[in-house]
Formats: sequence, C-alpha cells, structure tokens
Amino acid sequence: MARERIYLDNAATSWPKPASVVEAVQHHMTELGACAGRSGYREANEVERLIGDTRKQIAYLFGTHSQEHVIFGYNGTDMLNLALHGFLKRGDHVITTTVEHNSILRPLSTMRKTLEIELTHVEAGEDGRVSVEAIENAIQGNTRLIAITHVSNVTGAIQPVEGIYHVAKNRGVRMLVDAAQSAGHLDLNLGETPIDMVAFSGHKGLLGPLGTGAMILQPEVAELLQCQRQGGTGTKSESDEQPNELPAKFESGNANVTGILGLRAGVEYIREQTVTALHRHTMQNVSRLIEGLQSMPQVRILGPQNLEHRTGVVSIQVESFDPHELATALDSAFGVQCRAGLHCAPLMHQHLGTLGSGGTLRFSLSIFTTAEQIDRTLEAMQAIVR
Repeated sequence: MARERIYLDNAATSWPKPASVVEAVQHHMTELGACAGRSGYREANEVERLIGDTRKQIAYLFGTHSQEHVIFGYNGTDMLNLALHGFLKRGDHVITTTVEHNSILRPLSTMRKTLEIELTHVEAGEDGRVSVEAIENAIQGNTRLIAITHVSNVTGAIQPVEGIYHVAKNRGVRMLVDAAQSAGHLDLNLGETPIDMVAFSGHKGLLGPLGTGAMILQPEVAELLQCQRQGGTGTKSESDEQPNELPAKFESGNANVTGILGLRAGVEYIREQTVTALHRHTMQNVSRLIEGLQSMPQVRILGPQNLEHRTGVVSIQVESFDPHELATALDSAFGVQCRAGLHCAPLMHQHLGTLGSGGTLRFSLSIFTTAEQIDRTLEAMQAIVR
C-alpha cells in the first residue's frame, strides 16, 4: 500500500487543490477551449464572461468592487515586475525591507543600476517584523514608493501593512504590497485600506493553478503605471498604439484562460469557506506543530512567538543537521515533504544568521493540512533528531 504523502510545501504552491479547481481546468480544456476576447461564438463569449467573473470574485475577496482594476499576469513575480518597472523613474527613492523575496529585491537591484534609483532596506526586528516607525523614519524627500511583502515566506511573520499604508498616504508616498503569502490566508480589505498596488500569485493561498497571478490597482496609480508588454489585446486592433483602457493596457497576448478559470474556482471556494475560518483552522495546526517542535531541544524555531503575528509558515534550524539533508530524510523515510534552503530571500536569512548554514527547513501548511499529518510530522522529526 502506498504511503500517504504529507505535503507541507504550500508556500511554494498549494496542494491538493479543491475538486472544483480541477473541474474548472478540465471544463476549459475539454469543453470550452476558446481564447479570451478574440472571438464572438458561444464558447468564446462564455470564456469572456467567466474571466470577468474571476475579476469580480478577486475584487470582492479584497473588499473592493473595482473589478476592472484587477489585472491578470503569469505569476506574482510578473505582477511585481510590472509594478516596479512600470512605476519607478530615474532618481526615485524606494523603501523596501530585509524581509523581501527576490521578486522585489532583484528588480530593484536592476533598477538601481539602470535608473540610478536609491534604495533603503529597512531591517526587521528579532521576530522578523518591520516596525511602522522604522518605515516612516526612512522616508526622504524623493521617496516615491514603499515596496513590502505582507507575509515573510521564511518566517511567516505578518508585516503591519495597514499601519505602513497610513504613513505612506500621509507622506504622499505610493505603496506596493507583495501578497503572495497572504492572499487567501489573511483578510486585506482594500475598501478600508486602499493600498496603491497589491500583487499576488494565484497558485498559493488562492488555490489556483500554477502560471496565474494578479494585481489590484487603485485608479490613480493605474493611470501612472506604464505597461511593460505591448501587443494584441482584441481591442482597437486598427491602431498600432497600446490601448489605455483597463485591463487591456496591461494584458497583451493570450491570457492563461485555463489557469484563470481554475483560479476563479479557487477564489470561490475561499469565499464560501471564508478567509477567517480557513485561517483559524490553519493556525490550530500551526500551534500544534510549534508546540511539538518546542519540546525538541535541538530545534530553533524562527519568527514571531506570538501566533497572532504569523501565518502557516514555520521555519526551523536543527542543531548538527544540514536543512537539505533533513528535508531529504523526512521525505525518503517518512513521506513528509517540505522545503530546505534560502527560499529566495537572502536578506532575511542574513538577518536571521542562517545565510551561511544552508538556510532553514520550512514547513508550510494549508487549509487541507490535518492534525494527524502534523502529529506524524512531529513523530518523524523526533525519530530523526533524537
């Protein structure tokens, strides 16, 4: 009999997916099969309707009704690149943090060389969280953007993006939030906190397929943001100029219709279950995992001790164990699948003191993780490290 797969790598991509997501993907592949915005026959019109509904579902999930300001891309990285390359100008000052993923760090590093932008990396505290005060103190006369992740993909630490938004607004600075690790896990109400740009992947907490991403833009920023890809949009085809209307301004080329319709089903599932209820379930298992790990003296748990300040990402170091060797042992001997390494966040590991020791072993839970799976993971850890 095959051993059960205990999948704890949901910060990379969520698995399993709800049955409705699989059905939506299959429905497009086997029944609809049409592009978006390119034809007028029945199946093409149905695809267009479903994509419009996906925008609406995402807008509602984030507490806004501006569905035309939901822009689709190919992943979270694609959306962050659009935001950074499309918004920043030569000589701008950007505030970011040591918490960031390379999806923010690398575009900014490139633009520091090509556009001579100025960068300030605000350091996180001991618990992996950045203070609102530290962000405010970093603002200069030429600060144009604050770019920050909502949740660390290394420690699971939740950053105070709402407080930072109010500081940014008061100082006339725009704000970009990387919500790759928070979309679907945490409520972020853009009706109450209208952050300028919120970018996220569709395949993690939103339970959609790989190759999907989106960004929600505030109307004023949508006007300022320059498109980075020009081409066919199915609109104004007589002109060689890129349309300025949303969403066509930012969506050249054929969309990943199969992925977007799967994403629609994932977002519907989350809205039906509610983010609050799903987060509560996940955090019950996070508490169970951390409590078990704390009983092992060889284990160092990184990130906030207060569970209210973290999500379902738990990174550890184990004395005398290389993280990669430990991950291999967990998988090969016990079927526990997690991730070891730097997780594309080098400054976070430098801050934690784990950069030169192979990074961390990361468990990342989902709404489908069970208490039994957590117990079996803890038993596996005990068997290896004792």
